[in-house]
Amino acid sequence: HPESEESSSLLQTAVSVLQSSYLDSTSQDGFQYSQAILVENDVFLSELKAFAQAKEAAGYSQEELEETFAFLLFDNEAEAREVCQTGLRVNSSSISTLGDPAKGVYISKYADCLHPRPWYHGKSGYIVICKLIKGKVKVVSENYTTSYTCPSPGYDCHVAMSRNNTPSKTSHCQAFEQSQYYVYEVCDGSAAERPRQICPYIVI
Repeated sequence: HPESEESSSLLQTAVSVLQSSYLDSTSQDGFQYSQAILVENDVFLSELKAFAQAKEAAGYSQEELEETFAFLLFDNEAEAREVCQTGLRVNSSSISTLGDPAKGVYISKYADCLHPRPWYHGKSGYIVICKLIKGKVKVVSENYTTSYTCPSPGYDCHVAMSRNNTPSKTSHCQAFEQSQYYVYEVCDGSAAERPRQICPYIVI
């Protein structure tokens, strides 16, 4: 079946993306992935392209325009599918340490650190692999107050200061919060409801 070949090569692509994005090397043996579905949303793809073109015109470097991958975890398929249809929207995160969740979105840098609590044996879920153009990235210190950090003018993404902690000493929740991208798009002073630089790519 060409179709099953296609889906198995998609699964291989997805798995290699995930495996090259682990924080912890022991994760290589810890996860089993069963099925991959390609997300084909022309609107998101064209918006990702338009974002890249606009930023290139604004003088961004090739490195800033490079497509990378980032990850979202959902407990059920319906939630995963919904993000693929409607995109990753503001006000969808329970985290607020890197920026105001009402003005941007959070997405995980690592494919094995997708939730504040560790996986337990037998747990399953759906990962949405997204294409991400980080653009200009600002390193911010984590803010645990309720006066949230606002999107930084001239930037597109916040990341936490990297700590050289060994993963074993960092709690899972901290590792999760510290490895988030906070991504936003501010236009005429107001934050876009769905930043164009994130494009859902594969559900696995």
